[in-house]
Amino acid sequence: MKCAIYGAGSLGTILGAYLTKSGFPIELVNRNVKHVEALQKNGAHITGTVNFMTPVNAILPDQMKGPYDIIFLMTKQLHNPEVVTMLKPMLADDGVIVTLQNGIPEPGIAEIVGEDRTIGCTVEWGATMTEPGVCELTSDPDSLSFHMGGMKGISEDSLNKVKGVLENMCPVDIEDNLLGARWSKLLINATYSGLGTVIGGTFGNVAGWKPARKVAVRCMKECIDVARAGGVEFAPVQGKDITKLFDYNNKAKQKFAEILVPIAMKKHFGIVPSMLQDLQKGKPCEVDAINGVVCEWGKKYGVPTPVNDRIVEIIKKEQDGELKPMLANIQFFEEFYK
Repeated sequence: MKCAIYGAGSLGTILGAYLTKSGFPIELVNRNVKHVEALQKNGAHITGTVNFMTPVNAILPDQMKGPYDIIFLMTKQLHNPEVVTMLKPMLADDGVIVTLQNGIPEPGIAEIVGEDRTIGCTVEWGATMTEPGVCELTSDPDSLSFHMGGMKGISEDSLNKVKGVLENMCPVDIEDNLLGARWSKLLINATYSGLGTVIGGTFGNVAGWKPARKVAVRCMKECIDVARAGGVEFAPVQGKDITKLFDYNNKAKQKFAEILVPIAMKKHFGIVPSMLQDLQKGKPCEVDAINGVVCEWGKKYGVPTPVNDRIVEIIKKEQDGELKPMLANIQFFEEFYK
């Protein structure tokens, strides 16, 4: 079985390192020449909540040679039309693309390669690239998991094949409710990655700081209301029903939700939002594919999304250089935490 991780940045390098270390051969594909050269020369060095080094097979995109049975797609969604179109001819006849991207990328990918070749997977852990060839795992090792499901027409054999590969790293849950799993992850990203990018901090900075925590609860409530209006049933996250934890209909339950935030996120405090990492590198970020999706669904189903609207507004100003990601930006949300 021939497999590749396309877009082996922080998350992809860690996944590739775990798979290789377990004895499963996989290609780590990245356009970053310095990162690929470091991986080829020194192997992957994984730091943070773990510490190990392992040789890996790292290549540049123009060195790919199909056919591939599985391509794990871990680039940003911004370039999916071009990237997926380029990858399509490299798939084996029964090959699949497994998207581990943020947001809800499956429909767009399926338009190019077909629903019967598209699998979605949510990543329940975080990572940061600290230098070429070195990536930091920012979640506790015992809290790592994947949740995956297929589009219409995906065979059970394909799902089990991908599950078997990913289990070389951590537990994998196959979801019948892929859209629900996506929205559960989107809720977390919109809240903690969104607000973390606004204030220039980690998931822990959002969960541990009272003003940001209050806004976070409002953000989660918007996500829940919007998704439910669209007929989505949220899937559990690592066995927990987040709607029961963070949905509320009165002030007392809202206060209780605020108390739960740091408890629920304690194993992921060190995660640096991927959007913030992009801005720090001078790259455009995925806010439209994360908080923007919440806003889009809110307009479609008539559900107000003032917190997510504001997050999108502030992050775009940060991206354009009008604002810097910093704690003082919480002032733009004063009406939601006072």
